[in-house]
Amino acid sequence: MTVQPFESFPHIPAQISFDRRELQVILSLYGRMVAAGEWRDYGISALRDRAVFSVFRRTAENPLYRIEKHPRLRMRQGMYAVVGMDGQVLKRGGDLKTVLRVLERKLIRSVD
Repeated sequence: MTVQPFESFPHIPAQISFDRRELQVILSLYGRMVAAGEWRDYGISALRDRAVFSVFRRTAENPLYRIEKHPRLRMRQGMYAVVGMDGQVLKRGGDLKTVLRVLERKLIRSVD
């Protein structure tokens, strides 16, 4: 009996991507950070095991932050994660808005 890879598992998608609701939440934060002058560019990657929204200060550098969606981790640590430039996970959880709060704190500055 020969088994074709992934044909016997129709529930596994060919690639993972963000849906419209998730992109709306992410792009709302992105717009506020661009208006504040913190971020300038972004990139979206739809991979086989995860989707990644990368945020850049300048186009030709490594991403400042990566917002990742790992559907296989939804029952463990949570499907969403914010990863810093050095690869450290800043926040992980099952709710995208809650996870993105770690980045929203960067918008709050003291006024003298």
